[in-house]
Amino acid sequence: LSDKAMQIHLQRIVGSHVGSAYGAGQFYSKAVTEAKDATARLANDTRDEDIDGPVGFDSKAQRKREFAAEMGLQAHALRMAAEGAVSAYEHVVGESWKPYERQVENPGQTVNRQAADLQMAALG
Repeated sequence: LSDKAMQIHLQRIVGSHVGSAYGAGQFYSKAVTEAKDATARLANDTRDEDIDGPVGFDSKAQRKREFAAEMGLQAHALRMAAEGAVSAYEHVVGESWKPYERQVENPGQTVNRQAADLQMAALG
């Protein structure tokens, strides 16, 4: 691969790692919120989630807290992988990684406005 092709390829790889870590972080935040809601006695409408489960089983709130903890570990691992990918990109390419942003030809014009201009030009 040429240098530019390698940079584009690595850009995509790093972008996917960062996107995955971001999504995992959002999912973790949602799991924590659900665990807090299930644990909070006043937030439970049915009050069934904060009572103990049958003998030998955890309550729903306990399972949600454990699930949130597992999602936290996964989110952290994905974040570390993303940071490593960003660091490797900088080492290989020689510049800081930035999310890819497509350049717009006429940033001030929307597609609808461009279409309207072309239609008006066709009318004379």
